[in-house]
Amino acid sequence: MEITNLFAEIMRLAVAQTASDIYFLPKAANYEVRMHTSKGVIQLSELSFTVAQRLITYCKYQSGMAISEKRRPQLGTMTYSLQKERLRLRLSTVGNFNGHESLVLRVIYQLDQQQVHFFAGNQQQHLQQLMQRRGLFLFAGPTGAGKTTTIYQLARSLPTTQVVLAIEDPVEIYEERFLQLEVNPPADMSFESLLKIGLRERPDVFIIGEIRDRVSANIAVRAALSGHLVFSTVHARSPLKSMQRLLELGVKQSQLEAAVSAIVYQRLLPTTTNQQKALLTVIDHNFFKQPAADLTDWRKQLLQLEEQGVISRATQMAYHFG
Repeated sequence: MEITNLFAEIMRLAVAQTASDIYFLPKAANYEVRMHTSKGVIQLSELSFTVAQRLITYCKYQSGMAISEKRRPQLGTMTYSLQKERLRLRLSTVGNFNGHESLVLRVIYQLDQQQVHFFAGNQQQHLQQLMQRRGLFLFAGPTGAGKTTTIYQLARSLPTTQVVLAIEDPVEIYEERFLQLEVNPPADMSFESLLKIGLRERPDVFIIGEIRDRVSANIAVRAALSGHLVFSTVHARSPLKSMQRLLELGVKQSQLEAAVSAIVYQRLLPTTTNQQKALLTVIDHNFFKQPAADLTDWRKQLLQLEEQGVISRATQMAYHFG
């Protein structure tokens, strides 16, 4: 099979399942091709070293990377047309100790290409009402829980007159209505410098990617305290743990109490009809007065969904602790 046709087939299979990442990983005797979907990592196929290297070379050429460099890490981007869709791809390569390169493709979809569907249809409306308070809306949950997609859906529900500025590392979803800035330290585009630039644009809403260090934590809180509506995400197993995470990153509790308007814990759950839907629990700014309520509503919703036959007992038990 021609390399262009092989690449097109891999992309077709990945996009059909809205895969976020495609991995080309060298093993002892060949390469494994895997993709990361909402259901986890799935193996697509195996390739010989020769075919895999030709495919990686093709991708590197298309994304403007140095083809002869096979050891050092490289980053690149490309646009790929698949049927009527134009996909933005972010590429990352690095060579292992045997000189075999691995390649990871991140697929950046437009918001219309990936939507989160909720078990309770009124949950998004409830969040939209809370958004009138402005302040920080912190979305917690593991990777692949649909947190960023939910944030983008909420931000796009705002009036078109409102300016939405996203600072991300990296950009995960493309939305033409928003001003999207990507962190790039080698180009002096840090979280902090991009926030300064962003404030000059006088946005109404900030989306501050993932909180993963002291800098991003403090920037999210500062933006919320300055009167903006701020969305951000954090990897945590419950609302309480998300607050603990920010405290560990140096944010003072008094600042959190003043800045946080709502904490949203979200997971994508399998239904009894083989679909994926989002379950979320929303805890408002009174959280600090009742921390014992951490996952109380979450567990109540799980039991109700099981009783209604929407999810299985195995799923209810698997997600009991968040």
